[in-house]
Amino acid sequence: MIRDSLRDLRVLDFSHVLAGPVCSMMLADLGANVVKIEPPSGELGRQIGPPWINGESVANLSVNRNKRSLAIDLKTDAGRQAIRKMAWQADVIIENFRPGVMNTLGLDYASLETANPKLVYCSISAFGQTGASRRRPGVDGIIQAVSGLMSTLGEPGSEPLKVPVPVADMVGGYMATIAVLAALHEVRYGRPGQHLDVSLFNAAIMLQQVGFTSFLASGIDPEKVGSAAPYASPNEAFPTGNGWLMIAAYHPDRWASLCEVLDMPDLESDPRFATNADRVHNRAALRQTLSECFRTRTTTEWISLLSARDILCAPVSTYSEVVNSHEYRESGIDTSVDHPVAGKVRMPGFAIAKPDEARAQDVAAPLVGQHSIEVLSEYGIPDEEIADLLNCGVIRIAAAQCAPASL
Repeated sequence: MIRDSLRDLRVLDFSHVLAGPVCSMMLADLGANVVKIEPPSGELGRQIGPPWINGESVANLSVNRNKRSLAIDLKTDAGRQAIRKMAWQADVIIENFRPGVMNTLGLDYASLETANPKLVYCSISAFGQTGASRRRPGVDGIIQAVSGLMSTLGEPGSEPLKVPVPVADMVGGYMATIAVLAALHEVRYGRPGQHLDVSLFNAAIMLQQVGFTSFLASGIDPEKVGSAAPYASPNEAFPTGNGWLMIAAYHPDRWASLCEVLDMPDLESDPRFATNADRVHNRAALRQTLSECFRTRTTTEWISLLSARDILCAPVSTYSEVVNSHEYRESGIDTSVDHPVAGKVRMPGFAIAKPDEARAQDVAAPLVGQHSIEVLSEYGIPDEEIADLLNCGVIRIAAAQCAPASL
C-alpha cells in the first residue's frame, strides 16, 4: 500500500514551524518512522496561533501528524552525543535551521556521513546553503515578497498582496519530499547518501514556472490581473446576482458556446475578441461586458446553463462551502485525529492513494516529549543512559507520561 511504502525508514526531523515539518509529515504519511526532535520547551511552531484548541496550536497540529516527539536539549554534551548515536542509524535527517547551526552542534552532514555513508540529509533554508544570502533569515511572507510572487497578486494598481496560506513553505516542503525520495532511490541502488540543499526561494520561483518563463521570453513584468490568468481570457471570476463565478472559456469552441449561452452573437464576431490573444489584450473591455451580463442571474443558475454546454465554471467558494460540498466529501481527503489535549481534530489528510485502498488511521501530532523514552530505547540508548538524561533534565517527557520504573 502507498501509505505503508516507507515502512522501516528511520527519519530524524530537527525542523520547526512549517517547511521542514511538511516534508517529514509527507514521509510519515507514507509510513516512515519519523521522530520529531525538539527542545524541551517544544519547537517554535507550537507557539504559532491563533487559533488554539485547549492551548494547542492548530498550525502545529496541522503539519505534525503521524510523528513521535523526542524532547532533548542539544545545548548539552549528553544530548548531542545521544542524538549522534541515533543519527548513525538513521536513513534520513531533515533540518531547517539557518546554515551553520547544525555544524556548531556537530550534527552536520560532514560530521555524520563517515559513520553513516547511506544517510540522506536534507537541509531546508530560505536562500540555500551557499552564496552571499545563505545566512539571511526568511519566513514565508519574506519569500513571497522577494521571489516576486507578491508583485503579481491583486487587482491593477492595488497594494502588494500575500497568499494568506503559507504557500512558499508548503511548496518548499513538498519539493524537499521529492528530493528525499529521489535520494533514497539512489541509495536503494547501492549509491551513497547525499546532502540535499532545498531553498524556499528556489521553490517559490519554481511555483511561478509559467510566470517567470513568460517574463524571460518577453522581458515584461507581469501586470496584476486579479483573478484572471495572464495568458488566457476569459479565465477569471465574475460577479453574479448573488456571488462570484469562475469561468474558463478561452478555448475557441468554449468561447463560441459562451457567446451563444449569453445570447451575444456580436461578442463573438467582435474583432477585439476574435482570438485568445485578442481577448487577453482587450481584457478590460471584455470583462466589463461579461460582468454586466453575469449579474443578471445567480451563481447556481449560471453553473447549470454553462455546464450543459461543457463550459468550465465553478463557484468561488468559502472554506465553509468547500467542506460541505460533494467534491470535498467525495475526495476522501478529510481526516480526523484524536489528540490527548486538543481532542478530535479535523484536517485535510494525505491525498494520494490507490482507488481501492482503505484509508489508514492517522495519528495526532505528538505532545512535547511524548515519546522521548521509547524512541531513545528503540535506537539502542541503554536504560541507564536514558535515566541519566532524564534525571539531568536533558530530555523531557510529556506531562501525562511517567518514566518506567526501570528508569
